[in-house]
Amino acid sequence: MAIFTQESKFSQIMMRLAWGCYLNLLWLVCSLPIVTIGAATTALYYVTLKIAENEEGDITQQFFRSFKANFKQATVLWLILLAVGIVLGTDIYVLRHLSAATTGVVAVLLTLCLALVIVACVAYAAVLCYVFPLLARVDNTNVAMLKNSLLISIRYLSCTICTLAIHAAMAFVIIAIFTPAFVLGEGVCALLSSYLLSPVLKLVTREEGDMAEFNGHVG
Repeated sequence: MAIFTQESKFSQIMMRLAWGCYLNLLWLVCSLPIVTIGAATTALYYVTLKIAENEEGDITQQFFRSFKANFKQATVLWLILLAVGIVLGTDIYVLRHLSAATTGVVAVLLTLCLALVIVACVAYAAVLCYVFPLLARVDNTNVAMLKNSLLISIRYLSCTICTLAIHAAMAFVIIAIFTPAFVLGEGVCALLSSYLLSPVLKLVTREEGDMAEFNGHVG
């Protein structure tokens, strides 16, 4: 049947799904030391962005080439973001318990502080959506990477929301519905997200290149 031919849409979708599962395995193995999650995620997006643009080659070779090339900067960025995430998580835990144990004006102030921390968490999640895909495409300083990730996430809010929704949906499926979907995990999430992120990254790198905002080149 035509649906099972290599050129059919069905076969192309299944092939990309298989690539997503394979990339998820590579990502998991390379993320095991925890500190290497940044480099693994950058390598993952380097490959998935290529796939989204129909420029894929040797997936394994591309993954480890990017992993090695971006290891130092990606690791520093990840450790910074990990530290920020720990601080935000601790703040939420402490503020929730303090606000529950107090009353009156103090409770109101603690609730307001909690709301501000939650807003910061949303911004933090938005930065996570872009910083490693951006690193896979552009050379720049760590500060510029973080700043640009935040600005892009705000400017392209619909893309940011959809990307966050993809990851949230996968987490929900794995935790609440079908745990074996873990084999799809971040690999498939990154692949689906890349179809959204690719045109955005192309646009912003071209625009920022014209304005000399970025110092590097598109990979």
